[in-house]
Amino acid sequence: MSSSITTSGEKKLALVTGRANMELAEQVAAELGTELLPTDVYNFANGEIYVRFGESVRGKDVFVMQSHCSPINDWVMEQLIMLDALKRASAKRITVIAPFFPYARQDKKHRGREPISARLMADLFKTAGADRLITVDLHTAQIQGFFDGPVDHLVALPILANYVREKYSAANDLAVVSPDAGRIKVAENWSAALGGAPLAFIHKTRDINRPNQTKANRVVGDVEGRMCVLVDDMIDTGGTIVQAAEACMNAGAKGVIIVATHAVFSGPAVERLSGSVAEEVIITNTLPLEDEKTFDKLTVLSIAPLLGRAVHEVFEDGSVTSLFNI
Repeated sequence: MSSSITTSGEKKLALVTGRANMELAEQVAAELGTELLPTDVYNFANGEIYVRFGESVRGKDVFVMQSHCSPINDWVMEQLIMLDALKRASAKRITVIAPFFPYARQDKKHRGREPISARLMADLFKTAGADRLITVDLHTAQIQGFFDGPVDHLVALPILANYVREKYSAANDLAVVSPDAGRIKVAENWSAALGGAPLAFIHKTRDINRPNQTKANRVVGDVEGRMCVLVDDMIDTGGTIVQAAEACMNAGAKGVIIVATHAVFSGPAVERLSGSVAEEVIITNTLPLEDEKTFDKLTVLSIAPLLGRAVHEVFEDGSVTSLFNI
């Protein structure tokens, strides 16, 4: 199997990856019917990263994957160095694939003297040589405007909703629950995907001086006797989503399943989720999960088919929007 794809018009595609999530990159390569471009990547004794590609990329359409998990700054830097190497090696077009966009939660200033780190990440990608960006379920859609070039903002909803429909719809009256009022639009899309399931949201409070800490107060909406589909873009420490699940059960829900795209799973997340009232926790593999972060009621769905189709459409100058149909 070749590490590049050539079309009749002599366009050439190459897929390269950083070291953060090799398994996902290999799955995407399999979806495309290619292999990852051979790459030498290692760290010097002082932590500096070295990158060299094993084949020529001159004139190629190169897609650079990296999952930005912990240690996030190392993986960001590794991807930036890869972009610089590709630019200097005369790649025709360079597309960043960042399934989980780094620093996405720092998309605006809450108080004075704070950075907008998500904008900084977009600027760094552009400066390093990226012409295009592919990402999945941004924390806020406005981040698309931070990058000076085309952005393909993919959504994991079709993959996740298909699983929920097949497993839960026949035997349950479903309700879609947003963990806060700010994500109602996402919940509305979920409602449509699940045949018009009723909506509810959790009223919560947040202390801006204490990161990763919120308090779920009550459910706004009728969830009594229903199976609640609690949806969010990511799970970090798990505190918010576990409290939300408890609030749903206290409001008379029949049961709760938790669905999220990005499994950050920091600190006590695994302990909280595994011991929660949720019957199942459903995520995708945009971020890698070590064995110690898996548990019995966790289901991991592959995002590779979506990324593979997106790469194909971008390479063939097709329609990425067509991937949003559910």
